[in-house]
Amino acid sequence: MGRTLGVITATVAAGILLTGSQAGATTTRTAATQTGTVVTQGTGWKHATILGVTSVSPTKTYTITFDTAAMKARYAPYYTEAIKQIRDAGIHIQVGGVEPVDVTKCGPADHIQITELHRPLGTPGWSQGMPCPFPDQGMSRGGMVAYDSEYWDGTWYMPDYKLKNTIVHEVLHAIGLDHPNVDLDGDGIAGPYECVATSYGNKPIMCSPNGGYSTSNAGKLVGYDVNGLKALVANARAQGLS
Repeated sequence: MGRTLGVITATVAAGILLTGSQAGATTTRTAATQTGTVVTQGTGWKHATILGVTSVSPTKTYTITFDTAAMKARYAPYYTEAIKQIRDAGIHIQVGGVEPVDVTKCGPADHIQITELHRPLGTPGWSQGMPCPFPDQGMSRGGMVAYDSEYWDGTWYMPDYKLKNTIVHEVLHAIGLDHPNVDLDGDGIAGPYECVATSYGNKPIMCSPNGGYSTSNAGKLVGYDVNGLKALVANARAQGLS
């Protein structure tokens, strides 16, 4: 389609974007970052503080909507298992219907809008998800996901497990999670694939690029991701936000 996220991406300081599983990661620290009662980073997870998101409402319902009926039919099945986990983490979320997406601005409050663009970040295979920047009191008010249309037109191939992980990864960005990459090799850079892993070798689905399970669990959150969501809810409660 050749469009960009315009005003939304322009608000991000220094042009640093939260991007999809195909993108590089921003530098993070392994130790938890705490300000007062708000904890924004821990082992295997990080919040989108670069965009001012530190919490998620424990009472409001976040609704995933789609630019077209065809997109709903395409993407909604990929969210089924992840939505169960997101709910178990204390976040009210549901799959909604169709509403037009204006990629130059955030949509209605508490909506996560889904659309497709041709190379939303200008690079083949890269998708983009991000929360609406700098919400009031740091509480996520939803966001937007632009999947690369090349996944479906035959010009970009990903194994099925990577596709499933990518599709869920972007929605978690829109809720308020960032890449949890850390400097594991001591070179001063939190590089691609540098993420903590479980004893079974599973990296967070939010790891960049291509975290998550490579088994039949593809598309599900790893425990680290769930902990990050729980922390978003805990931060809201700690601040008396609903």
